[in-house]
Amino acid sequence: MKKRVLAFLCALLLLTGAVPFAAAQEGETLRAADALHTLGLINGTGTSGYALESPATRAQAAVLLVRLAGAQQDAAADNWFSGYRDVPTWASRAVHYAVHQGWIDSPASAGLDFHPDTAITADEWFTFLLRMLGYDDAAGDFSPDSAALFAQHIGLTPQVSTGSLSRGQLFVLLESALSFSYKDGSATVISRLIDRGIVSRAAANALGFLSPVLTARQVAERYTAAAFHLDVYTRQIELDIDMPMVNASGFFISADGLAVTNYHTIEDSVHAVATLSTGEVYPVQRVLYYDPDADIAVIQISKTSRSGHVTSAFAHLDIAPSGTRDVRPGDPVYTLSDPLGMGLAVSSGIISATNRDVERYSVPCLMSTADISQGSSGGALLNALGQVIGVTSGAYTYGNSMYLAVPIDPVLSADLTGEGWTIREIKEREAA
Repeated sequence: MKKRVLAFLCALLLLTGAVPFAAAQEGETLRAADALHTLGLINGTGTSGYALESPATRAQAAVLLVRLAGAQQDAAADNWFSGYRDVPTWASRAVHYAVHQGWIDSPASAGLDFHPDTAITADEWFTFLLRMLGYDDAAGDFSPDSAALFAQHIGLTPQVSTGSLSRGQLFVLLESALSFSYKDGSATVISRLIDRGIVSRAAANALGFLSPVLTARQVAERYTAAAFHLDVYTRQIELDIDMPMVNASGFFISADGLAVTNYHTIEDSVHAVATLSTGEVYPVQRVLYYDPDADIAVIQISKTSRSGHVTSAFAHLDIAPSGTRDVRPGDPVYTLSDPLGMGLAVSSGIISATNRDVERYSVPCLMSTADISQGSSGGALLNALGQVIGVTSGAYTYGNSMYLAVPIDPVLSADLTGEGWTIREIKEREAA
């Protein structure tokens, strides 16, 4: 017989239902510059001393890249010549070293100009930075002409960056990169700088880079890229005219496209697509695990977008290793979802109950005060460490701040190695 999820009585509502980087505000660029100065990564002081509104040049970017890698001494000791002959003395070792490492392209022929005084573009900066972090454009990890988009796609930057960068804008992007991990997962940028003795651990800790407890702003900046808007088509006609019937949310749990949502978001549907914070749209390829009673599903998102672009990786969230076992009332929590389909958003609150029995669900739910709305079904409920503890699912409509999430625990023990099913096959399977 078909498993039917009991309709939740009127007491419960099921919750199915971007600004370009162009110019960072002066206060934001100054804050980032002060943080970098405290860490010893840039010189100067104050708006005029940092020259925040001046264009960031290619030579300056090369110097900052080497500093971000903690490789100043290596660059000074490297006598390799890149072939660029127009590099000023103050930047020569950094430029030649960065070329030697493959972070900056070699000249096509001997003596070709580097154009050190030309303003660097966002795509150029992220091409340099992604290579330094271990991403290989030659191997297809990303394309230099859309490096900034890929950087947002994987969570390296919280906002789209376009055009030429000012020094202030570059400082904001530089600071954002400090918390990001190298591609091989060996370390974050800031931790490697500390290990190499370039940055003081005390200074990094004072600025909050080493604290495992995250603020709402840090959650938004670091993890929004791992959540997505989910459009669900319940009939073929909706798919034919591209008019989805259901809007919901979801989030990635692996770089290769494994994601989580609520089962009720895909129930009785034939197709679904995920829209990322970048605006890229990727189809749901398979359902690898689902539990109607626990209202949870693990889906595989295709690496090929609707436009035909193939991505090498997705930003993703870590699941709390112990699931909800250590969650207690009063714990701070954050949500990432797409309320009302108006765009990805973060909210904060506390856990108000950890074992709320709800007729709809086979397992006790988490109840919190972190706001969610229609469209938030399938979003992530995170603990203060930024780890997933639940999937945002519903709310008591006649209560205040009584929002429900199903525990993430079933995913920890789920077998995700099988072939799975398409969404259409799930519909047919459950109808049998």
